[in-house]
Amino acid sequence: MRKFLIVASGLICLFFNVQAQKKNIDKVVAVLGNNIILLSDLNQQYAQYLNSGNPDDEKIKCYILQQMLAQKLLKQQAEIDSVVVEEGQVDEEVEKRMRYQIQKAGGQERLEQFLNRSVLQYKDEIRPDIKEQLISNKMQQKITQDVNVTPIEVKRYFDSYQKDSLPDIPTEFEVGEIVLHPKLTKAEKQKFYDKIDALRLRVKSGEDFGFLAKTYSEDGGSAPDGGDLGFFDRTRMVKEFTAWAFKLKPGEMSPVFESEHGFHILQVIERRGEQVQARHILIRPETTPASLERTKLQADTIYKNIIEKKLPFSTAASLYSDNKESQYNGGMLLYADNVTARTTFIPADKLDPKVFIVVDTMKVGEVSQPVAFSDPDGKQGYKILYLKSKIPPHKGNLEQDYAKFKEKAQQSKVDRMLSEWFEKRRENTYIRIDEDYDNCDELKIWVKGSTAKK
Repeated sequence: MRKFLIVASGLICLFFNVQAQKKNIDKVVAVLGNNIILLSDLNQQYAQYLNSGNPDDEKIKCYILQQMLAQKLLKQQAEIDSVVVEEGQVDEEVEKRMRYQIQKAGGQERLEQFLNRSVLQYKDEIRPDIKEQLISNKMQQKITQDVNVTPIEVKRYFDSYQKDSLPDIPTEFEVGEIVLHPKLTKAEKQKFYDKIDALRLRVKSGEDFGFLAKTYSEDGGSAPDGGDLGFFDRTRMVKEFTAWAFKLKPGEMSPVFESEHGFHILQVIERRGEQVQARHILIRPETTPASLERTKLQADTIYKNIIEKKLPFSTAASLYSDNKESQYNGGMLLYADNVTARTTFIPADKLDPKVFIVVDTMKVGEVSQPVAFSDPDGKQGYKILYLKSKIPPHKGNLEQDYAKFKEKAQQSKVDRMLSEWFEKRRENTYIRIDEDYDNCDELKIWVKGSTAKK
């Protein structure tokens, strides 16, 4: 089967162009229905390919142009099927990508120097492209949303492998954890509250919120952008943050409030329906020796209750763990890659190295004594680890790896459906590609059988 290279949000999702402005002389390199693709648009995508550290290879432009044609065809069908995205979602995606680019460039000023224009101007330029991508992705999801595979189809897919071509599955672990972070007393928190409250008073006295956020906020993701979080809905933030963000009017500032991340003040910038743009300053309370010792004593007690069979590990996780993702999953850690769905089976090289060091010496069914740890953001605490299973490296088989082969079979079915969908739409769509790309094998199927004429 000829496998069609489908649009994926990660392939054409970044528009940071450090070397090229649109040239004064431009030309149309492809036409699809009522849509055109300009040479400058293609060059911009190629520049992003180079900016990602890839080697110079003009042949890649064939692949990029194919991706752009696929996106145009999806967009054309989306217009027919009335598939749309909310403007707030587009704004949120623009802001997210710009924050990434600002961080990558080392600050907003450096980014603007690279672009030779302001961030505001660049946002306006990339917004239509991002909107088109979101619509195309949504259309693709609509096409494949009902795809499922039966056990018979999974078995048929597995049998399609030659015996010597079955994938090698590395060592996998099923690991549970109970995470305990220190809980500070009111007295221990007071100096951090006072610090952010002083910043709130400075804003009220006329100082610039954005400058203070850049200088003092301990949210590394938003501080370089003056605390700006872009647009978000009610589902993205913790409940305390959401409550204030959707209560305040544009320009208003919250009092000091606390969430699981620390103490905040926030200021609403703009509201668009169920989307709000806000900026904030975060001060994270620091762990004290006394609070860490209290956490160690709590961890020792929980560990003792588990090994004495007074409390199952899964129950202890739901009662005490501060890991919100695994707390109500029996404490079990989950893993997902580009092939399999979320699973409790984690390859050895994907485990946190500090966790791996502990569980690699444990026996299946064993629970570790409390282990001190520190999060990437410096937050300290203790973990209790549980090794539920350890599967040695082996050749893929249905008995042990059914979930993996099911996901692969489903992806194969999705690819096949998309390939058939694109082939049918191409046949009934006017498509013309510039003769400069006649040597691109990837593009031959786009004009073969279509209504296009050279």
